[in-house]
Amino acid sequence: MKNIKLSIAQVFGAIIALALFTACENDDHVPEFTLQTASEDVAFQNEFLSEYLLSDETSDNIAERFVWNPVDFGVPTEVSYQLEGSISENFDADGAYQFDSGTLSTTNASVTVSQLLTMAEGLGLDDDPATTDEEGAPNNTGTVYFKVTAFVGSGEGTDAVSTESEVAALTITLVEKSSEGGSSSGIEISSWGVVGSGYNDWGAFEDAPFYTTDTNGVYVAYVNLLDGEIKFRENNAWDSDFGDNDADGTLDAGGANIAVTAGDYKITLNLNDNTYTMEEYSWGVVGSGYNDWGGAGPDAKFFYDYTTDTFKVGVELMDGEIKFRMNNEWATDFGDTGVDGILDAGGDNIAVTAGYYMITLDFNAGTYTMEAADIWGVVGSGYNDWGATNDYMLTEVNPGIWVAENVELMDGEIKFRINEAWDTDYGDTGADGILDAGGDNIAVTAGTYLITLDLSDEGAPTYSLIAR
Repeated sequence: MKNIKLSIAQVFGAIIALALFTACENDDHVPEFTLQTASEDVAFQNEFLSEYLLSDETSDNIAERFVWNPVDFGVPTEVSYQLEGSISENFDADGAYQFDSGTLSTTNASVTVSQLLTMAEGLGLDDDPATTDEEGAPNNTGTVYFKVTAFVGSGEGTDAVSTESEVAALTITLVEKSSEGGSSSGIEISSWGVVGSGYNDWGAFEDAPFYTTDTNGVYVAYVNLLDGEIKFRENNAWDSDFGDNDADGTLDAGGANIAVTAGDYKITLNLNDNTYTMEEYSWGVVGSGYNDWGGAGPDAKFFYDYTTDTFKVGVELMDGEIKFRMNNEWATDFGDTGVDGILDAGGDNIAVTAGYYMITLDFNAGTYTMEAADIWGVVGSGYNDWGATNDYMLTEVNPGIWVAENVELMDGEIKFRINEAWDTDYGDTGADGILDAGGDNIAVTAGTYLITLDLSDEGAPTYSLIAR
């Protein structure tokens, strides 16, 4: 055998050539390794609302948090996602009215009310009730479309592998201002609410709403609670909720339930620093003109009207005097020393004559008004033996919306009538939740109820009886 002698330079060169050859072979092999079909299609996992209500006042709120399943392409590399929205089902609309999340590594993404408002603009929607579409229908409602794509790498090129979800169609509606200019306060119902055994049996009926304030990200709710627990969630759904793990006033995403005791509360939710506060809070009418200065029962409670940022109560008064006080106590009260409609802390008693009134407290202006009014009440064998005692008075909290809470009913029947007279009354002839003038008595079972009359649609007024 012939001996072959190589110099050090020759050996070193051979090693470099072998390395380059191996690297080239590996480069050629990479595309063949990575291009594989996804193990399953990407799809949205969250349930969408039947309608998304939009307003400028809630523009900072999250309208929807889209959630989808992770996708496996069978390769040891990160999978990326992209959420897209459009006013066109084909996603070919003007880019100014399309939503693009960009490349994401997460399997969820949020879309704000503001972003949907931009899409609403592209659809030509507006919140003016005086404008209509070509067919004369309100033009404040439209449809927007969303889809999510999962892909490896950039998701581009002739060899790209990706999977795309089915298109989700969402109905968006701009909250129209009323013909009188809408909510004169500029305050709106937010997407956040109070839920729990301490309010609605964890969603047996709609959550108690939080309202917007002058500060973006800060919301307030005025709510009557029961002994139990509560949390705060968005859009009456569990996609986004807050509790409090340490009972320290700090909001924790998905945190522990918050223990509460029965009473009326003002709850402030601050999403800017993730805190909340709860304080006992109610205003009522007290006096010889109503409840013998508290000796004959609790004060007549005021309800919050967000459309005017005031507190209102529908009440039957007797000849006498009244004042307004906080939390059924004398620590804070208002009278009227000058008989000028100005609220005076600890002021003189207010003389009243018997009748039915709607009383409004405006703490922004420091004033109150008392107007003789037609007040709806509950009457029947299920409440007061058809008028043996006073009817239970409801309060018009928003235009056409009347409420009464914690009404103790007995087994029997009820109707609704104005000013404890039978000139105008409602029953329910078909037991279908629609109020009928002079209609049949409404059968009720014993319990504590939240009662609502919706008279905003004169053609089809409705009511609800919610057991608490």
